[in-house]
Amino acid sequence: MTPSKIDPITLEILWRRLISIVDEADATVARTAFSSVLRDAHDYTCMFTDQHGRELAQGTFATPGQSGAMALGIRKLVEKIPADSFHAGDVFITNDPWALAGHLNDVCVFSPIFYQERLVAFTACVLHHSDIGGRVASDNHDVFEEGLFIPLIKLYERGELNQAVMDMIRWNVRMPENIVGDLRSQIAANHVCAEQIRQMLTDYNFDVLDELADEIITRSEKSVRAAIEQVPDGIYRAEGVIEQMEGREDIVIKASVEITGSDVIVDLAGSSPQVDWGGNVVYNFTFAYVHMAIKSIFDPYIPNNQGSVSPLVLKAPEGSVVNCRFPAAVAARMQIGHFMTEIIYRALADALPNRVIASSGGTPATMNIFYGRRNDGSSWHSAIIRGGGMGASSLNDGEQCYIFPANGANTPAEIMESDTPLIVEMRELLPDSGGAGKLRGGLGCRIVYRVPDDETAPIPPVNLGIQSGRFRLAPQGLFGGQPGARAQFLVNGKPGNPYGLTRLQPGDVVTMDAAGGGGFGDPRQRDHDTLLNDIRAGKVTAAGAKKDYGVDVADEKPSFK
Repeated sequence: MTPSKIDPITLEILWRRLISIVDEADATVARTAFSSVLRDAHDYTCMFTDQHGRELAQGTFATPGQSGAMALGIRKLVEKIPADSFHAGDVFITNDPWALAGHLNDVCVFSPIFYQERLVAFTACVLHHSDIGGRVASDNHDVFEEGLFIPLIKLYERGELNQAVMDMIRWNVRMPENIVGDLRSQIAANHVCAEQIRQMLTDYNFDVLDELADEIITRSEKSVRAAIEQVPDGIYRAEGVIEQMEGREDIVIKASVEITGSDVIVDLAGSSPQVDWGGNVVYNFTFAYVHMAIKSIFDPYIPNNQGSVSPLVLKAPEGSVVNCRFPAAVAARMQIGHFMTEIIYRALADALPNRVIASSGGTPATMNIFYGRRNDGSSWHSAIIRGGGMGASSLNDGEQCYIFPANGANTPAEIMESDTPLIVEMRELLPDSGGAGKLRGGLGCRIVYRVPDDETAPIPPVNLGIQSGRFRLAPQGLFGGQPGARAQFLVNGKPGNPYGLTRLQPGDVVTMDAAGGGGFGDPRQRDHDTLLNDIRAGKVTAAGAKKDYGVDVADEKPSFK
């Protein structure tokens, strides 16, 4: 059988099989990874491409920033490497932020797939490694402060491990056993993907994937373009302000979205120049979240592959905060990069009000990086990811504690306590934190950590680096919806520095409030029964109902049975 002669039903079966292959590779990471940021928070992405580096399929639970950046990056790397450099058993590794996913912690391992001694595809896995050395803080001034920079190099050649590379990595990280274990998890995921691709080619008597890839990518592109053509041609604009650390000017992102037929041109000219802290974003990462917005608006259900990317052209001025130059600090690039989706939504809100959502408290996702030494002298290190309230849409209230648009998962309190010497004192939703609206924003959440001061106390200090936002500028609503509550970071009840490195002592208590999502539509149009249900569920207080919705619960005489 040749792919060009496949009937539509078989084509759909093959597509589903491709997705199942990547999802099996994804599950391999979940089963074998050492770090909780991978096992529990799912901060990784598996994908594979055709032999030309064109993305063909990615995992169902992919992280958009990683997968979108990989779609650009792997193709460029494949084109850069001479064809005769690829051999069966090769494994390449790099964490070059400008080549792939935007900061040093995202390490990519990719491998060529050979079938019948012929190169047919590539498989790739990017993991956010919990530690890559360096100074763990958002206020670094260049990439050299942020950890180990691994240029594109072979970790394995023809199946033989380059032990020098592995040793170099091992001696530059705080938890070498975990990091090496996570690297081996990536290699295992790529091995699973490669084996399953070869099995599929055997089962269907294919020699190569090229024609199947052409068919899938072409169909995907046609679908996206057909959806874009339904929107009137024009230029749609928005501007977003992203808070900077105290004493510095806020970041301004300007976006124009030009729709011409089936093409979308996004121009970020006028955005702020790159900064001297870690919020700078490389082009690939900016493209990833712009593409996430465009695809989710126009055709959210089609496959993610090269075809869904093709209609989009992104213009981002080099040297700006959305296309920074080496050696800019980039460790906290999500503090700005995650906002790209929100700003594109805002630009297209008037044209497509039923396809966008209000601002989310999980934009940017919060990452708390704790590390230090236990009382027996052993090292510990843990990266904790948390979301906030999701913005409301024209159809639904926002979800609670959601990591949007990054598509990760909140780290469970039990995992936090098992991986660190810290105690989770409290974890709760915050009433009235969701922006009021006809549709209400999702609630923010609070988590309280305590450094024990008894016989289990760790050796001081306990170091805490934070990547987050929304401490001054709340998530905004749409079409009359109100802002969500702002984020908050307290140390022993007093405001802490959410951008630098905080050093904690035994007995210290840290309170982290994630922001709530923005509301959608006039709050006074909210259905009264729905509002009463919110009050019964503790999502809105009686005082909040009166203040934000103009409803006096005493007059409603609700039944709380």
